[in-house]
Amino acid sequence: MRNQILKSSFILAIFFMANLANAQKTEDEKEKEKEKNIGTEVVNVVRSYTPTISDAFKIKQTPSLNDKETNKKKEIKYSIFSFPVASTFTPAKGKAEGLKKAKKVKLYNTYLSLGLGNYNTAALDFYTSRAISRDETFDISLNHHSSQGGIDNVQLDDKFFDTKLDLAYINRGRDLSWKGKLGYQHQVYNWYGLPEGFLTPDQIGTISEQQTYHNVYVGADVKMEDSFFNGGTVLYRRMFDAFSSGENRLILQPEFEVAIAGELIKTVVDIDYVGGTFKNNIVGTGGIDYSNLKAGISPSLVILRDDLTVNFGAGIYYGLDAENSKNDIYIYPRITAQYKLSGDNVIAYAGIEGDLKQNSYYDFVQENNFVSPTLAIAPTDQQYNGYLGIKGKLTSSVSYNARASYIAENGKALFQVNEFNPSATSDNGYTYGNSFNVLYDDVNTISVFGEVNVDITSNFKFGAKAEYFNYSMDQQAEAWNLPELEASIFADYQITENWFAGANIFFIGERKDLVTSAGGIIAPTSTIVTLDSFIDVNAHLGYRFNDRLTAFVKANNIANQDYQRWVNFPVQQFQIMAGATYKFDF
Repeated sequence: MRNQILKSSFILAIFFMANLANAQKTEDEKEKEKEKNIGTEVVNVVRSYTPTISDAFKIKQTPSLNDKETNKKKEIKYSIFSFPVASTFTPAKGKAEGLKKAKKVKLYNTYLSLGLGNYNTAALDFYTSRAISRDETFDISLNHHSSQGGIDNVQLDDKFFDTKLDLAYINRGRDLSWKGKLGYQHQVYNWYGLPEGFLTPDQIGTISEQQTYHNVYVGADVKMEDSFFNGGTVLYRRMFDAFSSGENRLILQPEFEVAIAGELIKTVVDIDYVGGTFKNNIVGTGGIDYSNLKAGISPSLVILRDDLTVNFGAGIYYGLDAENSKNDIYIYPRITAQYKLSGDNVIAYAGIEGDLKQNSYYDFVQENNFVSPTLAIAPTDQQYNGYLGIKGKLTSSVSYNARASYIAENGKALFQVNEFNPSATSDNGYTYGNSFNVLYDDVNTISVFGEVNVDITSNFKFGAKAEYFNYSMDQQAEAWNLPELEASIFADYQITENWFAGANIFFIGERKDLVTSAGGIIAPTSTIVTLDSFIDVNAHLGYRFNDRLTAFVKANNIANQDYQRWVNFPVQQFQIMAGATYKFDF
């Protein structure tokens, strides 16, 4: 029975295992079939894939270390192993290179210069500057130049005398500086240029050829900082002579400056009055009165751009001739430009400018000492002066400037010798063809100018310049007494610490004048005369004994030329003067 039960159990176990194996095989076969056919699926894409990089989070705190051994420094011991070395080298002691100190120049507040020469010539220069306080000074200047004459073949007295005294009070403040000035000038000249062959010695002996000028002026210059009012000038001058002629002149020129949008706008107000009277008239018809007012404003805009500087401006003036009841409005261009083509080596510049130039008796006398007290005074309308030029440096020691210009002027003043007519006013010494009148004409001028300056060494400087003129007249036959060519050369040489020298050479080209005689003892004639060109060579030599005393020698007209600066007015020939300059504190 027991064996029967075991047998049955064994048969059941075999049957169960067989079914299990068959089932397992069926599952494996099904899995393989699925792998062969994966089927289909639907995928919906919502947006494209956009990868991003997340920010890295750094540790904001440095972890503290509790390890005590980490902060413990190790002790390091150094040891030098030295041993003697035999040597015969002995180093020399060092010596510092010394700097050569420049000799301190002693400054003095006063100097006096005196020179004497042939033709009984004397020259005096005196200047002193007295400090009243830290910001105030008082200056005194005295200049004198005279000669007792002695020109060959001159029949009248040819001496001259010129003395000028200037006083100035200067106050220099932080924001306001001003200078008050007062002066007096005394001049004596003689109309010695008589035409030859017209008068007998007895007639010449009756001529009173001397003329005396007196000039007194007072004025002030003002300068301000950090203000729209830059400053200005005011001047009053009174001039009179020995023939009852008198002139008053008043000049007032304030200047303003305002910055707008980074640009500077400058404005100058110009008021200039000249009025006077001449008791005499060259034609014997009574005196001459004149009264001319010039009033205007000149605004300008200054533009600065790197290498370019431009000034846009204009001048607007009102001109009044009160004696003749005439008035007019004048408008002038004031435009200039400058451009650096190559730094300071090549600078191109151009401009067109005009002005109403106020003429005066005083200015004519300073230009020509032999004018007669019978002038017609009127302003000159310079319509425009257009120019184009280039300047700069060829090397660090050679500079140059070249310019061409065209000038149009209405009423340009020209000097012309007065006619020989002693019968007009026989008691006056200027009616013998020995003085000059002023006439006016419209003149166009073309000029070409060139200049070069050379600093050969720090002790030797040389320069030369020349200018050519071409005149076109409206009514007059010639540009009377104006040269076509002017040139000059100068040189200064510091020979040694004590010796110094210099030279100046001037060249004036030919000039023309119209010589006229009217009635009297000869028949009326008019002749154009040509004055020869001339060269005037001047030189000086000096020696400094010390900081205070210097001796000098000056020579003028070294070529000893007997030229005429004005018709019938020869100049002094070779002139030499010796003198000394002394500086001191006073």
